[in-house]
Amino acid sequence: MEKKSTSRRDFVRKSLVAAAGISIIPRHVMGGTNFIPPSDQLTKAVIGVGGMGQGHLDYEGTRLLAICDADANHLSSTLQKVGSGVQGYRDFREVLQRPDVDIVHIATPPHWHGLMSIMAAEAGKDVWCEKPMTRTIGEGKRVVEAMQQHGKMFRLNTWFRFKDNFYGMGTPVKKLKKVVDSGALGWPLKVTISGVTGFNWKFYWVGKENLAPQPVPAELDYNMWLGPAPEKPYHPHRVHGTFRGYWDYDGGGLGDMGQHYIDPVQYFLGKDNTSPIKVEVDAPEQHYDAIGTWRRITYTYADGCQIILDGENRDKDAAYIEGPNGKIYNGFKSTIPNIEGLINSIPDPEEQITVFSESVKTRQKFALNEENGHRSATVVNMGIIALRLGRTLEFDPVKQEFINDEEANRLIDQPMRSSWAY
Repeated sequence: MEKKSTSRRDFVRKSLVAAAGISIIPRHVMGGTNFIPPSDQLTKAVIGVGGMGQGHLDYEGTRLLAICDADANHLSSTLQKVGSGVQGYRDFREVLQRPDVDIVHIATPPHWHGLMSIMAAEAGKDVWCEKPMTRTIGEGKRVVEAMQQHGKMFRLNTWFRFKDNFYGMGTPVKKLKKVVDSGALGWPLKVTISGVTGFNWKFYWVGKENLAPQPVPAELDYNMWLGPAPEKPYHPHRVHGTFRGYWDYDGGGLGDMGQHYIDPVQYFLGKDNTSPIKVEVDAPEQHYDAIGTWRRITYTYADGCQIILDGENRDKDAAYIEGPNGKIYNGFKSTIPNIEGLINSIPDPEEQITVFSESVKTRQKFALNEENGHRSATVVNMGIIALRLGRTLEFDPVKQEFINDEEANRLIDQPMRSSWAY
């Protein structure tokens, strides 16, 4: 596999050379008066068509041209589903080299999210990426830089800050945002995310220790599946539906659900441009490879606001949001008198672009983009690093690094296999 494939640097170089040889001709000249211009019809490719990738095939405003997966069975079954006109690939770099693809959906395991997003931007593609945005803080910083450097649009696929009822609250986040902005709860605020407040941490996403190596199935290109992750012997529990239990690829229940749960909190607390300054953990000692469970993770911001992740549901009477002047509970029950009247008296939050095809056409940022998405992913990744090290960490939100802790800072930028290094 390594001998056949080009390195990341070779891919970028060849893509730039190819692009330099393309003459831009107005599409209406090529297609005639009835031709639909790219401003009206966007094309896409989906990389990773396992469980999560199936949900990316039919999103609005786009036409599917290509799918890609390292598992031949995933690829074959999805090609039968989508019908003719869609090309299948085993190597995502071939997808990125197609000049007719506008948007790339990245629905792979998280250890690929950062690198694929960067390479897609370098290849001239806009990016729709699954959560968590990146597996490390350093990858997130590089995705932000790449999108800005290449002028690409980015959407992170967690939507609760702008649509749908928000888990245990039973209401869209907009109502929470309006109450917080009104000042009725006071300040600082504490947010508790637990089963009591309506948020399940999915502790079944744990790894297994001492896995016995097994033969790689013929249908799986395991070398490509691993990509930048460390080379480890194959075992079926490391891939596909159970990969979330291993630090090399994700962060267990926290990695799976953390950005869904925490991103709206960053939004309604007004923290989209910053990060907590401290993270504390209460958890069993973690295995170096297989992810375990945890009891409690506490994040503290510079202004005293806190986010509590209660994995044990220890506080049976916890409010979801608690301030000096009031509380909001699971089901949007509140101690604030006439809370609905208060909400109706407050102007709605600033409008956001919540359809990605509109963002691509107008070149205006999507509601959850690389910048605020990176900040909420950083909260998740701070917790993961504290869990792995088993201690309290202090963080500088401006420098985006841990304070006086070199071991923690080494986990901000983790090594990649040489053929995939930045």
